[in-house]
Amino acid sequence: MEPKLIFEKEGVYLHTNVKKNNQDTSLPGFIRIVERGGEPSLEWSPLEDAGRSTPAVFYTKKDGEGGEEDTNFDPGYEPDWAVISNVKRAREPVPVRNTGEWSFSLPLSELYSLRRARFSLGRNYLVMTSRGGHPLPPLHFHRGGTRGLLRALQRYIVLAPSPMDGRLFLAYPHDSGALSQSFDELNLMDDGSSDLVSRFMQDPYATTFGGFSKVTNFFRGALRPPDSPLHTMGAAGANGHTSMEEEPGFELITCGAELGPRPEVLRGNPLDKWDEFLDPEGRVQNPEKIKEIVFRGGIIPSLRKEAWKFLLGFYPWNSTTKEREDILRTKTDEYFRMKVQWKSVSEGQEMRNSLLKGYRNLIERDVNRTDRHNTFFSGNDNPGLTLLHDVLMTYCMYNFDLGYVQGMSDLLAPLLFVTQNEVESFWCLTGFMELVHHNFEESQEAMKQQLLQLSLLLKALDPELCDYLDSQDSGSLCFCFRWLLIWFKREFSFEDILHLWEVMWTRLPCDNFHLLLACSILESQKGELIGSQHDFNTILKHINELTMKLDLNTVICGAEAIYLQLAMCKELPLKVKEVMGLYAASSSEEESPEAESREVQTRQTQSLSSQPQPPPGPPTPQPRSTAPPRPAPPRPAPARPEPTYP
Repeated sequence: MEPKLIFEKEGVYLHTNVKKNNQDTSLPGFIRIVERGGEPSLEWSPLEDAGRSTPAVFYTKKDGEGGEEDTNFDPGYEPDWAVISNVKRAREPVPVRNTGEWSFSLPLSELYSLRRARFSLGRNYLVMTSRGGHPLPPLHFHRGGTRGLLRALQRYIVLAPSPMDGRLFLAYPHDSGALSQSFDELNLMDDGSSDLVSRFMQDPYATTFGGFSKVTNFFRGALRPPDSPLHTMGAAGANGHTSMEEEPGFELITCGAELGPRPEVLRGNPLDKWDEFLDPEGRVQNPEKIKEIVFRGGIIPSLRKEAWKFLLGFYPWNSTTKEREDILRTKTDEYFRMKVQWKSVSEGQEMRNSLLKGYRNLIERDVNRTDRHNTFFSGNDNPGLTLLHDVLMTYCMYNFDLGYVQGMSDLLAPLLFVTQNEVESFWCLTGFMELVHHNFEESQEAMKQQLLQLSLLLKALDPELCDYLDSQDSGSLCFCFRWLLIWFKREFSFEDILHLWEVMWTRLPCDNFHLLLACSILESQKGELIGSQHDFNTILKHINELTMKLDLNTVICGAEAIYLQLAMCKELPLKVKEVMGLYAASSSEEESPEAESREVQTRQTQSLSSQPQPPPGPPTPQPRSTAPPRPAPPRPAPARPEPTYP
């Protein structure tokens, strides 16, 4: 039977790993998918073999809507994705068929993984591994085309991404039992499309918001080889019997004693005065008091711009009025110097700077769809959109290593709306990114760590809810990914986000207050989730339909009450205390029960030092001093605490 050419792409360089004159050697060539005798194979051959006869083209480079593929799309800026396999199969290796010194041909049935890696000169490479564990030479798509290759591959195999690692893809045949439940049945995408890989390649963070945020443990079995000892645990988990081996790195969290009553927490009045906190030279007096007021009640709109600049580090709290004038002048000059850098890049220069070109393309696309319902960004040729674009481009020059990642426009839009100023919004963004930049890093290690920490908190707080989520394959809490990534930006109204973020910027009562907010939301839905016996699909659907339906004040009060309740638990596990910032053990104290008890009691005393005491109640707390508080016996929570947080 004559071979049938399914896909072909020129300009794919094979990285030989052989160095000449201290430079990596790459060979130009073709990547193809070819059917021979009904068996599809992935092949690469060098450019000198281009003259050989090829069969008729069966797969054309057209997207689903009939448009031509963008052959100039730089591979360094197709959204980052990769395949990492840390479990090797115990099987006889199937050798890759070599058709020349560097040519290869691999049957797609033997393709195990795909990985995107960055080597020299910041170039991205596609690395494939066979089921025998043999890595193929890395391939660099100099003229783009990886999306077309993936679309062609999906005619024959399923590429399964990991919900715990957005860069992970394993290859499975279409009839694989591990992926027998289709993407359509899971309702991952709003438009019902099962083409998850294509969506992810085009828009990773939007797909993460709309799809990966809905994925929990469904892929757990799919992402382990069939003969892995962990692969067979899925059935047990579905029946509510889970093993600690099922979630490596998760600690079994139980409280030695039951949690005490959860105190009632009320919101306070917003910050409505500013000048009275300034001394004659303009220094802010008692910034901790300001933070406490903001945490308790937010800021009135007319003072937001000024207060936000302090909360986000644009101005130091101890700066004078004159010093702030100098700071503004200096920061304005620095901003426009960076802006001129990208503004002065010619079209020819940008064509040779794939990073800058990629950043610009992503920014232009995101700006056109960020908060367009808000009048500040609505309509065409809106000046607000221009400012949004320019600030994001300038941030790329400020932090070129991180550059622009989708989701950053969500963080900038409220800042620009409040400040109404290009320079001030930029420097507020840099302050905000100091808090959350790790969320946008390529490895997503910080996001995985936060999901782990959220799970630890929820296990200590509500084991029943955790057990139920585990029993429905939702225990990984990946549906909270979007919440944590951009600080609930998509869950509340624009005005509510202004209030929520300023509360969170105070860093009270702890740095991980955003995790307690997530716990508050999840606990508020416990009755609905368990009472209605929601399964995996309906849990995902229910959580994602909470958008714009949550009461912000209730969520904040619930999160603070959770903090106080856990802080007053005498035998709170060490890992949970570390997440809440209640304990930072030194090497000598880490194993000391006395030190642990002493730290918990200290934080209880500090947290409750200014709370009103209900009669009859515990002894009146002593005023705070510079000396460490003495250990005190456990005390019942007051009815309506209004703590002063350190």
